[in-house]
Amino acid sequence: MTSEPVDAGQERLRRWRLVLGGDAADGTGRALAGADAAMDRALAALYGKGDAPRGGRDRSAGLGASAPSVARWLGDIRTYFPSSVVRVMQRDAIDRLGLATLLMEPEMLEAVEADVHLVGTLLTLHQAMPETTKETARAVVRAVVEDLEKRLAARTRSALTGALDRSARVSRPRHHDIDWNRTIAANLKHYLPEHRTVVPERLVGYGRASRSVRKEVVLCVDQSGSMAASVVYASVFGAVLASMRSIATRLVVFDTAVADLTDRLDDPVDVLFGTRLGGGTDINRALAYCQSRITRPTETVVVLISDLYEGGIRDEMLKRVAAMKASGVQFVTLLALSDEGAPAYDREHAAALAALGAPAFACTPDLFPEVMAAAIEKRPLPVPDRG
Repeated sequence: MTSEPVDAGQERLRRWRLVLGGDAADGTGRALAGADAAMDRALAALYGKGDAPRGGRDRSAGLGASAPSVARWLGDIRTYFPSSVVRVMQRDAIDRLGLATLLMEPEMLEAVEADVHLVGTLLTLHQAMPETTKETARAVVRAVVEDLEKRLAARTRSALTGALDRSARVSRPRHHDIDWNRTIAANLKHYLPEHRTVVPERLVGYGRASRSVRKEVVLCVDQSGSMAASVVYASVFGAVLASMRSIATRLVVFDTAVADLTDRLDDPVDVLFGTRLGGGTDINRALAYCQSRITRPTETVVVLISDLYEGGIRDEMLKRVAAMKASGVQFVTLLALSDEGAPAYDREHAAALAALGAPAFACTPDLFPEVMAAAIEKRPLPVPDRG
């Protein structure tokens, strides 16, 4: 029987010691030194037990109440952990240790690892921020937004441009506009075996690119506190859609009130700072506003992004969705637009929308262009497998 090499065994003990935190019952008997001890202190400050004594090997939680101690801790975790782990630890620190108020200090904002979740926290806090912090907060938000635009914009424009071209298909195209694959498929019954060819009786082609508006998209976004990441992504996608000449884009955000931020779509950062995260929810009122702005229902896609916890009139909300669909509107319900995994949502309302032919599902940012392309072409939506 071969034994585990000593160095591998020691590494296993080291890792278990970092995981277990050094309590007397951890069973490792392993002491830490150098970088390992510093890493353990950073973990203990966030995940340790608040009532444990500070002496010995026991962990004790807390970063102290001062910005300098938090800034040092932020520097430590960026030294010892990869960026993906740093972002998780920052989120946990905000939730567990109440560090949100410290984010209103410019020095703190400059020390953090910026991501979508941090942007959501800043948007929640920005109305209470002192003037000395607002510019720094805006710079942090802009850095995150620009990174998202680089990642998402090209794929979104490509997917939707193709969908717009296909949706503009014509039956009497010019020769260079013929879609030969679809023309052959549509005329297979006219195949002449003796000539080994298809005689097309009906040509299928694409319409010529047009500078005029061909589709209208309304993004109706719930800005209650639980939807923070979705608001961030929706603002970025709204700006991308607004940059496409063939799509007229409207962005509406709501809680118990409704705000039309369409005039800010040229800058998603302005959109985000125009939101007001938190508060209640009145989906019915928001949909009533969106419905009143629809002028070409058969060429319109309405995207409701909400967890469907309705504080308004439920039956009226459902009637509005049914009326829009009956008029020809393509209606899409996204329970979330984020990478955060399965969201909490009102299952009764989701089932009622599904019964109307508007299935509600969570959507990742990477899937959103495909969802929009399907809606524009009026084909079945790529609903993710929830299993």
